[in-house]
Amino acid sequence: MSKIKKFLIAVSFLLLVFSLATVARTLLRDYAEQQKMEDIAKVREEELDKGGGEVIPSALITKEHEPVMLPEFRELYERNPDIVGWLKIDDTRINYPIMQNPQDAEYYLNHDFDKNENKSGLPFLDAHSRINGSDILLIHGHHMKSGWMFADLLKYKKESFYKEHATFQFSTLYEKEEYEIVAVIESEVYRKSDDVFKYYQIEKVSTPAEFDAYVQNIKKLALYDTGVSARYGDKLIVLSTCEYSTENGRLAVVARKRK
Repeated sequence: MSKIKKFLIAVSFLLLVFSLATVARTLLRDYAEQQKMEDIAKVREEELDKGGGEVIPSALITKEHEPVMLPEFRELYERNPDIVGWLKIDDTRINYPIMQNPQDAEYYLNHDFDKNENKSGLPFLDAHSRINGSDILLIHGHHMKSGWMFADLLKYKKESFYKEHATFQFSTLYEKEEYEIVAVIESEVYRKSDDVFKYYQIEKVSTPAEFDAYVQNIKKLALYDTGVSARYGDKLIVLSTCEYSTENGRLAVVARKRK
């Protein structure tokens, strides 16, 4: 066997070992992240079981004339007061806390619940959304190749999945809420100079006319007809994630709060 052939075999072997090691590290990291998310969800579920749905005041986190925090959030809030709610969609891996850091709007792009650096991040509320003051709550989440975070939103590209999952649960720290889906859209992040509808520019939606125009534009982009619409006075949630079939693509699930 020639020296060149031996060298090539050795290089190929080293590349194989390196690739396997990289895959192993990725799998271990994904497993660790999965365990951490399951532990966080378990904390909430245990509080739900203990509280039985009863709202119990907490001197640590409530003040006079303020709403009382739901029991399932008290321990998580003490652990990280950046939590603003919880999102759960049946038959998906979406069962996550929703975060908002008041100092850095994009902090949870790459930080976990305990504020450690983590490329998966956590779903977080847009800088222009406020849980108790916005008509539109825009929530961003990564589309991870592992299937975590908001990757499962892409299931809504199929109308058949929507028909079996037309609603989802979102709870603020103080209220349990249910949302019904208005539309599922595909869009992209455009240049600032592009004169097109940009669903993520919620800061430009403040008047009744602007709200109604926003909903009309959403409906025009809808992948299918849900039979549900919204009008000024309704509260919307927009779940947004990357969609890789086009450059800078995005998929958004838009839903209104049930009254």
